Amino acid sequence: MWPPEHERFADRSAAGRMLGTAVAEHLRQIGTGAAHDAADMDAARTRAPLVLALPRGGVPVGVAVAEAIEAEFDLIISRKIGLPWQADHGVGAIAENGPAVFDLSAVAAAGLCVSDLSPAVQRERVELRRRQERYRGARPAPDVAGRVVVVVDDGLATGVTARAAVRALRAGKPAHLVFAAPVCAAESVDLLTSDVDAVLDIHSPREFHALGLYYSDFTPLTDAHVLQMCTRMWEATKVPAPV
Repeated sequence: MWPPEHERFADRSAAGRMLGTAVAEHLRQIGTGAAHDAADMDAARTRAPLVLALPRGGVPVGVAVAEAIEAEFDLIISRKIGLPWQADHGVGAIAENGPAVFDLSAVAAAGLCVSDLSPAVQRERVELRRRQERYRGARPAPDVAGRVVVVVDDGLATGVTARAAVRALRAGKPAHLVFAAPVCAAESVDLLTSDVDAVLDIHSPREFHALGLYYSDFTPLTDAHVLQMCTRMWEATKVPAPV
């Protein structure tokens, strides 16, 4: 059986609790040299970390991580850009307030150039705005400036969606930016490390066949699930939920 049974998570929440332990240990080990400068890191330590989950699958993982490290919780919304004839085959991604990011080798392998994907980019921008309005209402995206920020998903496969998210966030000048997921394809970790201060995971296989194989329960999530979890977290910290 692949992966081995001992490497499988019961569900996203269980995986998030395990990941939360790894994130907590990383945050304990952060020294002044981990920030872009010592003053930034000293200021960041006076505030709780900020966990930003990637909807939908990253939300239950992010909730568990935020609870484990006593962090503020919010979302970073990103959308995959697929091929014109196979929308679920991601060759790029966009994140809120960020530019489109492409896997140029995958685009070239499909016999395309980036301009051929413009219609897909526009469609995904529309869907991204819909999700912003659905999940947040009038509530603004969080300000990451000077914060310790942990971006969380339920897994890292090609990594292009994560790269779009962290590059958009990096422009906001966080003091320390981490990407964390329970399972990350080792090749994608190698590609992402230049965009963040750390990549954290529980498993990082060189042979990565399918993310769902790492979960006993990998039930698809809906917007309603995301809203329910966000509302609970925001009410617990007295942050208004979307209306």
